[in-house]
Amino acid sequence: MSVPYQDLIAKADTLHEALPYFQRFSGQTVVVKYGGHAMIDPELQRTFARDIVMMRLVGIQVVVVHGGGPQIDKELAALGVVSERIDGLRVTDERTMEVVEMVLGGRVNHSIVALINNQGGRAVGLNGHDDCCIRATKIAEMRTKAGRMVDPGRVGAVTAVREQLIKHLVNSSFIPVIAPVAVDHEGRSLNVNADTVAGAVSHALGAAKLVLMTDIEGVKGADGKLIPSLTASDVERLKAEGVISGGMIPKVDCALDALRAGTSKVHIIDGRLRHAVLLEVFTDKGVGTEIRARP
Repeated sequence: MSVPYQDLIAKADTLHEALPYFQRFSGQTVVVKYGGHAMIDPELQRTFARDIVMMRLVGIQVVVVHGGGPQIDKELAALGVVSERIDGLRVTDERTMEVVEMVLGGRVNHSIVALINNQGGRAVGLNGHDDCCIRATKIAEMRTKAGRMVDPGRVGAVTAVREQLIKHLVNSSFIPVIAPVAVDHEGRSLNVNADTVAGAVSHALGAAKLVLMTDIEGVKGADGKLIPSLTASDVERLKAEGVISGGMIPKVDCALDALRAGTSKVHIIDGRLRHAVLLEVFTDKGVGTEIRARP
């Protein structure tokens, strides 16, 4: 048998492997947090958009929540503004909040919507101000690594997700693309970690899966090696031991919140890998770290 046929058969085998997952998740909601290098590399942008459209076409109700940290950093640097992070959260003064809204709610959100629509999808951009769909309260203070308590500024903790608008769009075959800008009780904008927003949206929608894209392979052990599968208790132990730290903390915390709210599994994957979402959701082995409530 010639090599070309072998290649075609391998592709058919891949589709066969994916079939049970298509059947299992058709009609269910999967929330994908889109961030990191996958948002910057043009080829990764295109493949991500195609993957999302494919998931929608096989019946999966996809909701995208995006970040935009590098884009915000670039804009702030151009303005000569230096921002500090505490446990993955950006300290946000009034000027920084203006940049966050402009970049996340405007430029980045619009570009992702356009990417998905250009691949044949029907994406619609949202942020927390739309129907007040993401509500939050200001975080009063946070502890720095040096142990100092500081006011993080316009940084919020999600208090509620009004899911009616999101559900309406999903049920109408649209793909909501949500920027992590929330609104407080006075109608003021708050900057919220995108992983946290993704977890809260997953909770509100009763999602079957939450997928968090990042710039590392997944959760790593003390030896630096990828851990393919973890339980919630494993995550708590690794946090206590300091193995999970820094920017990974918001990711695993939102994973734990989503699991407690009924999400079946949370996946932390490397967005630098082409088709990472499809490989994690539709193959037997996956490519990142799967977190589940119990063994």
